[in-house]
Amino acid sequence: MKLHELAGSGSTPSTPLELELADAAGPGLLRVERWLSPGSEAYVAQGRWRSGPVQARLLIGRHAAERFRREREGARLLSAQGMAGPRLLAEGMQAGQGGWLLYEARENAEALDARWRRVADELLISERQQEVLGAGLAALATLHAKGLWHERPGLDQLQSGAGETWWRDPGAIRAQTPGTPLSRDRVLDDLGRFFAQLPVRAEPFFEELLVHYLLVNGEHALPLERLLDISRRMRREGMRGFIRSLGRTGKHVQVSRGLGGLTAVVNGEAGRLSAILADPEAAMAGGKPLKLGDTTTVVRVETDSGPVVIKRYNLLGWRHWLRRCLVPTRAWRCWISGHRLEYLGIPTPRTLAVIENRCCGLRGRSYLITEFRALPDLLHHLQPDAHTVPPEPEVNALEQLFATLLHERISHGDFKDTNLLWDQDHWVMIDLDAMRYHRWGARFRRAYEKDRRRVLENWRADAAAFSVIDARLPHYVDG
Repeated sequence: MKLHELAGSGSTPSTPLELELADAAGPGLLRVERWLSPGSEAYVAQGRWRSGPVQARLLIGRHAAERFRREREGARLLSAQGMAGPRLLAEGMQAGQGGWLLYEARENAEALDARWRRVADELLISERQQEVLGAGLAALATLHAKGLWHERPGLDQLQSGAGETWWRDPGAIRAQTPGTPLSRDRVLDDLGRFFAQLPVRAEPFFEELLVHYLLVNGEHALPLERLLDISRRMRREGMRGFIRSLGRTGKHVQVSRGLGGLTAVVNGEAGRLSAILADPEAAMAGGKPLKLGDTTTVVRVETDSGPVVIKRYNLLGWRHWLRRCLVPTRAWRCWISGHRLEYLGIPTPRTLAVIENRCCGLRGRSYLITEFRALPDLLHHLQPDAHTVPPEPEVNALEQLFATLLHERISHGDFKDTNLLWDQDHWVMIDLDAMRYHRWGARFRRAYEKDRRRVLENWRADAAAFSVIDARLPHYVDG
């Protein structure tokens, strides 16, 4: 296959495949064995070149020449400054075809964001979390000390292995003055972008985490308040782009559209969900019902990698369908809401996939697939009675959850006891059907205070827990 023919092969062409390439040593065949990152104009793959293992970055489309230039320049900058990372083994740019860069393959290399996902639910900030974030911050500090910075600094841009941590996308590396420490403003901006990708509830630990950076690069005093302001601004900006990306194939999700409907699945989950995505009704028939309602049906289904929950949104006759066929389905709104919470680090079961059935473009039945979490709900965990005061960790976690929702202008819409689950040191929100993000203060004030009242209604007004929690949950304050 020629390099430019990838454009007609979809985001993840069938493997193995062979690509005809040519470098200074002459023509050769790149055998692609596995795609590491799907693409449309930029692909990352694991393969073999001239009998040796490589990681290939393949660039096609009208922006290929510029991307190739930036990638090669970034690799040159990293190498010139002695930064850790795989060596660039071969490269080439062919007119009308595209560009390619082949790096040495590192055995057992792992992305830091994959390591973070394994420890993200531990008590903040645990030793293992410190290890992952410390490696990322040390790599960022090393980059800054050399006068370089990264356009998208984050755990997903870093890989580690054999005691080293390196940047996986040289095309995003930029230089101020190579070899001279980066300016304070640029350092703060880059650090703000890095911290913006951590959960909101991690903000109280930023000062502690910053030590990992300062031990490597102590060139500047870094005011915490300014860093917090920058990270919050970056989080808001990043959120807008992230939400838009959920409707198209890219680094986060794979989306397929057709006359019969739409399917979107988180990258890396299509394999274990393949049977469900192909026939959700058959999967539900073999699962364990959790809720059999008129408008929704919820079923637990086993997969090779653990249980998931399928929530089907039912249609109650043609009038009900007519009211909903031209607007986004409830499953789609929950797909967006679940990922919004995940981006902000607000605990909720992972949103894995969404399916919308359509006929001639009109929406019909829809399905949402999420992670299953076997956790106790509010009342089962606290077992409240009129005289029991909830433990301080649970009260504090509820206070922090409401403070975060208040800060992010998010309302849940139905905080009955079964929609709040307890997990170690935090509350997990489920059932996001009524969740909303509010742009306007007046509407949010009403929705937030309704949420506040609803969670208190889980106790009698004369219960000890009611007065304790009522005193702790923040109110909406104008301005």
